Amino acid sequence: MVAARHAKRKSLEMDYFRPSNLPEALDWLAREKGAIVAGCTDVFAATTAPALPGPRLDVTAIDGLRGISQTDDMWRIGGATTWTDIIRADLPPAFDGLKTAGTTVGSVQIQNAGTIAGNLCNASPAADGVPPLLTLDAKVELASRAGTRTLGLDRFLLGPRQTARADDEILTAIVVPKAAANGRSTFAKLGARKYLVISIAMVAARLVVTDDRIDDIAVAVGSCSAVAIRLSQLEAALKGQMAGPDLGDIITAGLVADRLSPISDVRADAAYRGDAATELVRRAVLELCP
Repeated sequence: MVAARHAKRKSLEMDYFRPSNLPEALDWLAREKGAIVAGCTDVFAATTAPALPGPRLDVTAIDGLRGISQTDDMWRIGGATTWTDIIRADLPPAFDGLKTAGTTVGSVQIQNAGTIAGNLCNASPAADGVPPLLTLDAKVELASRAGTRTLGLDRFLLGPRQTARADDEILTAIVVPKAAANGRSTFAKLGARKYLVISIAMVAARLVVTDDRIDDIAVAVGSCSAVAIRLSQLEAALKGQMAGPDLGDIITAGLVADRLSPISDVRADAAYRGDAATELVRRAVLELCP
């Protein structure tokens, strides 16, 4: 009987492992090649099976993987940081767009459990966290037994449900350079209802205004392409302009909708998504003007 209990405990350890430190997690991941879970808000919703198949690595107890900190040159958001953590954090106004996006992620219960790394690794084109993080020039920190590497978020997200994370890597943190944490930001999302909805289009914008002129600007659109994207040509057209209502005339479909590749589905057709994205960008930028 003792042997049977030992075998069952060993089997459970292989199928589900919740370590308290990163080296143990990386060793297990290299050995078992299992899937990583945290809040499980997407994982459980994606299966109808009574149990999750295959070995699972739960990263929610790993020391240092949850929380927000800063150094002289960057902000660091641990991969297991929840949306509620982000919403409640004392962060500069440049992070307001990310906080607002957090309030649109499912319900409060989802925000309490769902993690920022899970939102990114799930790699949905409609992931709420991606546009505001793009406006912050965010990078992801990936750890394995071989070491740690850092990738720009735009290089990490390869397509729907596709990322550059290797099987033996854990997304340990999101890093935002202090140089990109300036100005004010906002986030806007269009859906069939206010909560518990997949977006038709969503937009994040960050502006730095000096002497009534746009000194720096970042604009990103999600749900309208295979991955959320920055609108670099629009940013170039707006930089240096007087911050005011006349900006609305510069924000045209040619600089927004024509740079996207939306699909048609049950929520909206491609043309409507393009029109919606253009209007959302216009509203977001004008909202941030003094």
